[in-house]
Amino acid sequence: MVIDEITLKKVKEIRDIKQFIESIGRYYPGLNLKSYTIEEIERELFHIYIKLIGRIINVSPRNIRIFLSNYLLKFEILNIKRILLGTVLGMSITEKNSLVNKLVEDLLGNTAFIKDLIEISSLDEIQLFMRPTKYNEAIREGILYFKNTNEIFVLEAFLDRLYYENLQKEMVFLSKKEKDMISVYVKYISEIYNLNMIYRGIRNNIDRKLLSQFLVSNYLFFDEEILTDLMNKSSIESFITDLNQYLSTKKEIRLRLLQNPLKRKHLVWELEKLYINYFFKIFKVKIDDIEYQTIYRIMEVLIKKENEIKIDILPQVVKILHEKYRVLK
Repeated sequence: MVIDEITLKKVKEIRDIKQFIESIGRYYPGLNLKSYTIEEIERELFHIYIKLIGRIINVSPRNIRIFLSNYLLKFEILNIKRILLGTVLGMSITEKNSLVNKLVEDLLGNTAFIKDLIEISSLDEIQLFMRPTKYNEAIREGILYFKNTNEIFVLEAFLDRLYYENLQKEMVFLSKKEKDMISVYVKYISEIYNLNMIYRGIRNNIDRKLLSQFLVSNYLFFDEEILTDLMNKSSIESFITDLNQYLSTKKEIRLRLLQNPLKRKHLVWELEKLYINYFFKIFKVKIDDIEYQTIYRIMEVLIKKENEIKIDILPQVVKILHEKYRVLK
């Protein structure tokens, strides 16, 4: 169940972290916290979200189950990133094990794979272990770059790109109506990923040739030429100015963008809100059709619940805990 806007507004007025968590408890059944840290709250919220997806998988038709399994790969990739970082930092097996969400591996049938990965103690062994998997190329290129630069960002970026490319490739298993809706979703999240990657690349002055290797060839409002133009901007300010100009030419989102142009602060969140609004606007008119309605309801829960956690709840958690820390200080 997604928190309605009126309730969300009231919840955001709460300034005590335990009271805040208690107020969202009915929307996150089983939420049980011990330390009330940002990390624990984030981990537990997404655990409940993954559990929700598992329940949806159990009652979904075969094609949707395949899509949802591919969707869940984002959480397996997060597990892999944490294991890789733990290995780089010399963590013990127990320490790395505590970083991993076991539920997602159970849903994907990859429990043994992750258990074996956790037990590996060197990057060279991890690279060898990953050879027969879909992660082979991303891991190989990323580890090579890490060894040369001691920078793990590239390894993470190659894994992220793999996720979006895999979603795009797996579209072949969907029916026409499933593909109509889900392909737009995959295009818009790929586009947000591309724009966020370019933003981070400009901000951190990443080599543009290297940056281009992280981008996904899947577009909704943009194309390769426009993304290349944005990527070659010399400053964040010029990137955001041109980003607003390009998007304002799209009639589907022009009015909303004119009312609330994109700014540097919370850029990715605002992009997500813009694209989500577009997605539900174009498909809401089709839900009289029973097949569209089924897909729509699944996508609605999937998208709105994840963004509720990322955009509404976790930022409020951070705000409450920072205010508490400031007062104590």
